[in-house]
Amino acid sequence: MKIRRRHFLSLLAGGVPLAAGAEACVLEPEWLSLRRMKVGSGPVRRRFVHFTDVHFRGDVEYLERVVSEINRLVPDFVCFTGDLVEEAARFEPALKILSGIRAPLFAVPGNHDHWARADFRIGRRILSAGGGAWLQNERVSLADGEIYLTGVDRLPCPVSTVPGAFNLLLMHYPLWADSLNGTRMDLMLAGHSHGGQVRLPGIGALVQPTLTGRYILGQFETPGGTLYVNPGIGTFRLNVRFNCRPEITLFELGNAPFTLQPAATAA
Repeated sequence: MKIRRRHFLSLLAGGVPLAAGAEACVLEPEWLSLRRMKVGSGPVRRRFVHFTDVHFRGDVEYLERVVSEINRLVPDFVCFTGDLVEEAARFEPALKILSGIRAPLFAVPGNHDHWARADFRIGRRILSAGGGAWLQNERVSLADGEIYLTGVDRLPCPVSTVPGAFNLLLMHYPLWADSLNGTRMDLMLAGHSHGGQVRLPGIGALVQPTLTGRYILGQFETPGGTLYVNPGIGTFRLNVRFNCRPEITLFELGNAPFTLQPAATAA
């Protein structure tokens, strides 16, 4: 994890405005934002949601609000890209709240889920009951073969595409987009970075976790195809966000070619 210490200390020396500090500590950590993205052209055929990095610590009301916001969007399916918990005991309670999502949920684990030694069999049981799947280097077919969704948990992982289908890949670490050995997906979704959590004008993210590379936040073209990095729902270490609100991302899928374009951002 890299922290731009010199920039941070210079800001402290100059004095951080009280209002900005209050926003970072009180307002932004649970101030959900919605970003809409259009994939492809023509009429919308499918809608799916991406969220990531919940870091559930027992904050039931907040996670239930996330579920409510996702349901309001009426997606065909939902994608989660890891770091649900930091403690194994929180894993099943978090999944039970997420089972309130009224669409199949497809998820991959993150590094904190592994470090917590969460029982992934619970994830498989709860997600499959809702028509989704807990994916660890596995691929599933959706929408009668219109969509092939691959969930990467560990590298190396054999990744392939299906011609004519929309090929979607879920992974926790953004930098893995550079390690698909020539395979190009139509869209890859990742988390892990939290967008840096604190982003300063003219400086950007103060914190850069490992295995992110240049892929900190938003849309990128990579050797593995188009990548979207979501800033996450929760926080790590400090419950602080600044200029980096938690995000639910709605993707509206049209027809090939599957280029990714921002549609709109709602408050």
